[in-house]
Amino acid sequence: MSKELLPGIKQFDLTGKSAIITGGSKGLGLAMAAGLASAGANVMLVNRNADEGAQAAQELRTDFGVNAISFPADITKVDQTEAMAKAAIYAFGQIDILINSAGINIRGAIDEITPEDFNKVMEVNVTGTWLCCRAVTPYMKKAGSGSIINLASTLGLVGLANRTPYTSSKGAVVQMTRALALELALFNINVNAICPGPFLTEMNLPIADTEEGKKFVVGATALGRWGHLREIQGAAIFLASSAATFMVGSMLTVDGGWTAR
Repeated sequence: MSKELLPGIKQFDLTGKSAIITGGSKGLGLAMAAGLASAGANVMLVNRNADEGAQAAQELRTDFGVNAISFPADITKVDQTEAMAKAAIYAFGQIDILINSAGINIRGAIDEITPEDFNKVMEVNVTGTWLCCRAVTPYMKKAGSGSIINLASTLGLVGLANRTPYTSSKGAVVQMTRALALELALFNINVNAICPGPFLTEMNLPIADTEEGKKFVVGATALGRWGHLREIQGAAIFLASSAATFMVGSMLTVDGGWTAR
């Protein structure tokens, strides 16, 4: 076999790698943290609830035997995102992976939600993502490598009524990912995004049993169901691993066929 076809390493092995996962104490964030930990990565879970984060980190240490820690932070604050990055360097000595999973959703018709609602969603989903990318970039540049994975959404690619704050924010994350990927590629830092479809997270529980949830979400997927949290893990492991070194500015859709229609 040609040497070019021999990877020389286990491409999906993250042993020795260190990751920061925002929104990492529950939902998709915790699922992805568990996925990285199962591949051998040490993980820092970042969220606002210190007790919740500490409990999740303890479970990851027990289940996977990795160094899992938590760091309470508000990702919309510059000083706290910078402290997050410094804490990861102190704990692990390096930052190989950043997953920006923290996010919120406020639903409603445009004439029913407030400007404050719109700005709140943009602040967390867009500004928070940007600040976390900004905080880790100097360390990744110094190391000459890294992987940044932003959580966009299928609703950053297509529209849905009564979602103007969320779709606007996730569309911005898509474009941020593309621009930052071009900016950091020469430093051997890969920037990509995962675009999840309908996963039954806490964010989506309010519409799970509604007509909207059944018709426009679950009913629109090829599989006819909500995604299971574990089904996001493969995409995260892939983009964090050496198997994705030629992925630059890509949007990896994990949506059960929702956008295939």
